Amino acid sequence: MTLHIPFDNSYARLPARLFTEQAPVPVAAPGWIALNEGLARDLGLDPATLHTDEGLQVFAGNVIPEGSTPIAQLYAGHQFGSWNPQLGDGRQVLLGEVVGPDGIRRDIALKGSGRTPYSRMGDGRAWLGPVIREYIMSEAMHALGVPSTRALAAVSTGEEVIREAALPGAVLTRVAQSHIRVGTFQVLAARGDHEGLRALADHTMARHFPTAGSVPEMLAQMVARQADLIAQWMSLGFIHGVMNTDNCSVAGETIDYGPCAMMDAYHPARVFSSIDVHGRYAYGAQPQVALWNIAQFATALVPLMPDQARAVDDFTAIINRFADLYQSAWLTRFGAKLGLAEPRAEDRGLIEDLLTAMARDDADFTNSFRALADDAPEPAGVDADWIAAWRDRAPDLDLARATNPVVVPRLHLIEAAITAAVAGDLAPFHEMLGVVTRPFHPDPALLGRYVAPPEPHEKVDKTFCGT
Repeated sequence: MTLHIPFDNSYARLPARLFTEQAPVPVAAPGWIALNEGLARDLGLDPATLHTDEGLQVFAGNVIPEGSTPIAQLYAGHQFGSWNPQLGDGRQVLLGEVVGPDGIRRDIALKGSGRTPYSRMGDGRAWLGPVIREYIMSEAMHALGVPSTRALAAVSTGEEVIREAALPGAVLTRVAQSHIRVGTFQVLAARGDHEGLRALADHTMARHFPTAGSVPEMLAQMVARQADLIAQWMSLGFIHGVMNTDNCSVAGETIDYGPCAMMDAYHPARVFSSIDVHGRYAYGAQPQVALWNIAQFATALVPLMPDQARAVDDFTAIINRFADLYQSAWLTRFGAKLGLAEPRAEDRGLIEDLLTAMARDDADFTNSFRALADDAPEPAGVDADWIAAWRDRAPDLDLARATNPVVVPRLHLIEAAITAAVAGDLAPFHEMLGVVTRPFHPDPALLGRYVAPPEPHEKVDKTFCGT
């Protein structure tokens, strides 16, 4: 092969019971959908070498590049609060890790690459829709400054995937700082595998928490990262949709873009996932769910401590810091959206009054905040007293414009791009990708439909995970 990827696969050097060696399952007739040249360069890879037939065969799973150690990772998890003792990569193969020119180690994985020992009744494949959604959403989140997995490539397979109907198949190449999840720790703790748990904890500290000298310090840093991540989600109107512990990255990245969405009309109870019938993962519930997931992570770490009774008390105190850390991050994020560089405690009431007015009037989340940044607050539905109180705080509108995007990846436009792609037209996908990856400075010629909320006939109320 002429294509070279400088793999250094540290996870594959962990105890073998943490994964299964598994090659991707080849596909019939791969074709290009997209290659992320900027990310390729971040990884130290040559886009011109990747964007070849040889690269296409690698990203389809038909060829295993030299130095790769393809594995499917083991994990467990709480899914909608119910314990599942064994999950794992049922449709993903980790090709390996690379250390980029920036010194950051990242995973390169194929999602939708066929059955693995963890597939259960699934086919291990992905159809085109979820691949396009994750590509757009993850790249948009990165452009918005949110820690996130990334999309390096997407290819079609030339094969059909059976869901509600026969649909075109695709494979996403996902890049992450790692795919270590809360559920990765949970499965070892549940099995009483303390040796494996210690190896995983040491690996995770070295990789993601190098300044943490102990398990409690790792937990404390993980709490802080999650608090800031969720505050970022909330400040953008982002709903993850399926915050199971197996979808919670220990590294603090947004991972697993299944039934996710950016809100149009604001309401704290907004839900999009078709299976979230009780609103467990509603927009307004996300901080509480994050805290619950952190508690499960801490529980899995307890067996590593010499005095487990004391560890429970110590870990509880660390977990209890989340509320203050989150509230501080929330105030900072939303304060900046109002142009307040140093928000005060009393500004919380100002922000909450705005959100209450937005919920009352079904105001568009993104456009309402952007209107404030552009000093045209009427779309938010707030009264003259609120506007006067806000202006009395002498907001920095440059700060507000720097923190309130003009465009976000709106769900109805993603669905329209998917529909077009299924029909063989990738132009809407590529156009939307170009717009949402420049969220603060989009091409003015393309603004119209990317800024407007959906018309009643365009609204999408439910999303699906695609498995």
